[in-house]
Amino acid sequence: MNALRTTALALWMLLLALPAAAVIETYEFSEPELEQRYRALSQELRCPKCQNQNIADSNAPISQDLRRLLHQQLEAGASDREILEFMVARYGEFVRYRPAFNAATAILWLAPVLLLLAGAAGLLMLLRGRKQSPTTLDSDDEARLTALLQTAEKDA
Repeated sequence: MNALRTTALALWMLLLALPAAAVIETYEFSEPELEQRYRALSQELRCPKCQNQNIADSNAPISQDLRRLLHQQLEAGASDREILEFMVARYGEFVRYRPAFNAATAILWLAPVLLLLAGAAGLLMLLRGRKQSPTTLDSDDEARLTALLQTAEKDA
């Protein structure tokens, strides 16, 4: 039992130490504005390998390369637009979390609105289908109803 506790404690300590193994990169910027742009762009660019992490949060080697390239381009005087265009040309529109609106990405931008409209239309049709017109009784049904009501009044 003591060996099991020791093993569990060792595993727990190993798990706690994993964040310390993360790569921490620091870049020197010639101007504070460049560092702000670097942070914003690194949040905007998606890691091509991880796919659901931006390059700022990913430790994949490709993300490290992209961060280094981003730093170099910022220091070389490239604008944000030029950097994004370069990254898209090299890695495809997927590298951006917010892809530009064009014919290829129109479905990405319009799908939420189209789904919302389709849901509203479906709900409207469902509610319209539930409306029931008032039914009218024919003379035989009316006579039976009157007879039932009269017998109910006599019994009460």
